[in-house]
Formats: sequence, C-alpha cells, structure tokens
Amino acid sequence: MNTDLRSSVFICGFNMNRYFLTLLVFLCLAAAALRPLAPTESLPQFVDITPSSGIEFHHINGDPDQKQYIFEAKGGGAGFFDFDNDGWMDVLLVQGSTLEQFKQGSNPGPALFRNKGDGTFEDVTRKAGLTRQSGWGMGVAFGDYDNDGFTDIYLTNLGPNVLYRNNGNGTFTDVTQKAGVGDPRWSTSAAFGDYDRDGNLDLYVCNYLDVDLNALPSPGSGKFCFYLGRPAMCGPKGIPGAADVLYRNNGDGSFTDVSEKTGAMDRKRLPGLGVVWADLDNDHDLDLYVANDAEPNYFFVNQGNGTFEEKALVTGLALSGDGREQASMGVDVADYDNDGRMDVFLTHFAGDYSTLYHNEGFMVWEDTTLKARLGKSYGLLVGWGTRFADFNNDGWKDIYHSNGHVYTFLKSGGFEETYDQPGTLFLNQKNGTFLDVSSKSGSGIQTRRSSRGVAFSDFDNDGDMDFIVANMNGSPQLVRNDQKEPCHWVMFKMAGRKSNRDGIGARITVVTEKLEQIWEIKRTVGIYSASDPRAHFGLGRFDKIDLVKVRWPSGIAQEFRNVPADHHYAIDEQDGLKNEIFR
Repeated sequence: MNTDLRSSVFICGFNMNRYFLTLLVFLCLAAAALRPLAPTESLPQFVDITPSSGIEFHHINGDPDQKQYIFEAKGGGAGFFDFDNDGWMDVLLVQGSTLEQFKQGSNPGPALFRNKGDGTFEDVTRKAGLTRQSGWGMGVAFGDYDNDGFTDIYLTNLGPNVLYRNNGNGTFTDVTQKAGVGDPRWSTSAAFGDYDRDGNLDLYVCNYLDVDLNALPSPGSGKFCFYLGRPAMCGPKGIPGAADVLYRNNGDGSFTDVSEKTGAMDRKRLPGLGVVWADLDNDHDLDLYVANDAEPNYFFVNQGNGTFEEKALVTGLALSGDGREQASMGVDVADYDNDGRMDVFLTHFAGDYSTLYHNEGFMVWEDTTLKARLGKSYGLLVGWGTRFADFNNDGWKDIYHSNGHVYTFLKSGGFEETYDQPGTLFLNQKNGTFLDVSSKSGSGIQTRRSSRGVAFSDFDNDGDMDFIVANMNGSPQLVRNDQKEPCHWVMFKMAGRKSNRDGIGARITVVTEKLEQIWEIKRTVGIYSASDPRAHFGLGRFDKIDLVKVRWPSGIAQEFRNVPADHHYAIDEQDGLKNEIFR
C-alpha cells in the first residue's frame, strides 16, 4: 500500500487530485469572469449637455401627475438623421398630446433641430414644414423610401400615421395619402427594410391596442386595472390588440399592404411595441423580429421568395428561458460576442429582467441573461429604449437601456419602485458577460427621469457613440460620450446604388489583427426611435484595419485592405471607399 499522503487519491474510481485541479481551474475562470474593471481600464463618461445644446423641447403626454389611460404613458420617440446631407446628424423629437387636444384635432407636431456642427442645434421645425400632426405622436422611423438621396420621415401615432417626403431643400411634404401608409390605428414603432431586395425600402408598422375613445376603461374598473394593490390605468391585458402591418414599396411612391400575402401577419393581434429588421439566420436577406407586450414575441423568417414563416417559439425567441411571456418593449440585434452570429436583447417591465438571447447557431437562441450577468436588471426597473453599441471603443459591443415607470402614483413615495429611474449601462467584459457600470459613468446615465425612446449617434463626429433620451412629460437629455482614454475607431456611411440608397441590410465585417466584428445597417432600434445609420466600430489599440468586407443587399461584395483608423468613411456600392465630407 502506498502511504504517501501526497500521492493520488481515488474515490469511486475518480482521481481526486485531478478533480481538485479541475475545480481550481473552474473557480479561477469563474473569478476572472466576475472580475471588476481594472483601474487602468477607462470607463466612458456620459455628460448631459442639453442646457448648452440649443435643444429646447418639452414633451406633452396627458397629465404628468395622473395617468388615467394607457396611451398617456406610452410614446416618446427620438431620432438622429442627416436631413440636409451636411454630414452632421440632426435631431427629431416626437410630440405627444392630451385627450382634449386629440379630440379637438389640435395635436402639437414634432420638433426638428439642425446640427450646426459646433455642438449646438437650431430649431428648424417651422422652416421645414413639420407643424402638422394628425394624431397623438408616438414614434419615428427614417428611410429614403424614394431613393433620391434624402432621408424621409415616418411618424407613428395614436391616430393616422404620417409620411413626410424630404424635398432636398430643407423642407418636407406630407405624402401620406399618395403613399397609402396612413394607418389610423394606434401605432408604436416602425422600421424600414428591403425584405425582397428589389432596391426599395419596405415598411413594417407595429400596432398596439384597439382603444375606443368613447368607452375608455377607468383606473380600477377591471381585473387588469390595478398595480401594487392600487387602482391604475387599464391595459394592455384586458384591451383588444391591434394587428401590425407590412407595407411593400411599389417603387412609384406608393405602398401596398402585403401582411397576409407574405405571411408576416399578426393573426393573433398581439400588442407590438418594438421592431427590428436583421439577417438573424445569416442567409443574406432580412428577417423581422417584433417585441410584443405581455405576449410571445414574433420572429418572421424571410424565406427568400417574398414570404415569411413565424418561428419564434421553435427557435427560442418567443419566451423567456423558463417559458414565460414577458412584457417586451425595446429590442436590438447585434453580434455582442464577436462569433459571427446575431444575438437579440429585449427590455421588459418591472418584476422581470431584460433578456439576452445568444445565437447558438442552427436557428437556436438561448436565454443567457443570467449567464451573462445581466440579471441585475431584474425587479424595479421598467426598460424601454436600448441598443448594442461599443461605447468605449474596445471592439466589443456594450448595452444601454433607458428606464422609467408608467404609474404616476409612485411619485408619492412609500414604494420600492420609483417613477423616475436612472439609465442602465452594461460594459462587455469580452468573455460572454457584462458589468453594470451605470453608477460610475456620469450624469448622463445617472439622472433619474421617466424615460422612453432613445436614439444613438456620433452627433459630434468625434468617433464615439452619444445618444438622446426622450423623457415622459419633460425635456430630453442630449448625452455626450467623453472618453478619457480614447481607443481607435472607424465609421462607415453607406450609399446604395443597386441596393436601397440607405444601404439598410448591408453587412460590414471589420478584421484587425486579433478581432473580427460584424455590423448590419439599420435605423430603427429600441422602441419608438431611429438612430444614426452609420456603422460604428471600436478598434481598441489597433490604428489600422487589415480588411473591410461589405455584403450589400443586392449581393454585390466589396473588400478594402489596410484602412486607417479614426476616420469617417463613405462606402458607395458602385464607387467604393472614400473619406466622408462634412460641410
């Protein structure tokens, strides 16, 4: 018998020395995964610069202190777009209404602020002709639907939606009737995308509830009209839903409802809040993901022949990992772990967590929220606008989402949940996990408001991602990203020729010495809002890109080698890569 206590120990045929070594390695890896940011790793700092920006706007949405009806707590969209093609992203803010104004047909319109290129904006709403509003404003979508090189505006409302055509001279014309996209129901988010790859942008519109203004349920009047034991506005449960709609662009300035024909049909009339176009199955055409409130989500898979199949349940994208319906609101799609596959993030209501679905390949997504250490968002926060973006330019996409409650009685205090809430920022730890740095990232994150939609952009063209937050019954927050130790970066503006002019659906791959990243061009992200369409990549310490690959919706492929970092570039589907010009 071997009596050396240092020798191997076997129990039930198991080598315990090897077991303890394996356990030690596992614990070390776990500790590494849970490590906080080292002091040398710079946190992005976000500063609210609204007071000095020239953006003066106050959101109206019913009584700020007493929300009687559910539409008084929804809405609040924002958008970044370059309406005058000067290279600087301008801001559009969606205005709500009151029940009295809505019934009188005197709804206030949106506000348009032109970026002057010096960190300030000027109000050009009247000059642009955007004073008319046919409904109670909810959200905004942008897209060059007529491929004339100028970005057009689609506004969603409680009441008829509106399409404004950009005239190319700083003004807009209401072309809703001609286009046939004036859906009169309660619409929330909308998104442009070219599902049939014919070079024309199609339009998907989320509709929420079928409300009867002559028979509005009062707080406490039904089973679903209470919260925390207090009478509260009713819905969405207990109120009939309204079907979404997919419009196909006919190429002549008009659209046709093809929801039923294509199979992208909201047959169950679920309350839609967020929508995003993305090539989730990596087959070179755009699929459609819809976030539904307190119901299963939709995943319409593009079949490549002008039709869709709804596959959310069988792919793992309909419910939470434990099989629950969630109150889905904001949504975004990106490859957060740089494995070449598209993942999905959703924001949710209080009493739940925001959900991260990891793409496992083979049309399977897994709820990895807890594994990714995002479960901290569970409980008290009501999440709305969101986006994957590389906020510290290290080459890995982070997650931001806005928060804010809907029940105004929480303002009185005495509850664990609060009405005004701070934003949430999760930094990607490059190992499949995220770290909540919200409390350390500046006033632009920490300020408490009842926030809704968020739009993202490098509005000052300094190479990092900024954003603007729409706040319920209040002023917006223009938030600037100030990097203390900036990493390298690159941005690409797309110009389609055979493809749609915006390049929506184009996939860009950026390869550096040790990292390969992908990004798909889209405008609508989160909820109610639309963002800077330019592709932004953080590059960390690399000052040169070895290879840039572009896959256009038309099928055209391009490659560019040895591209210097820290520049804004334009990629033309016909003419290739060139420096972007700012006027």
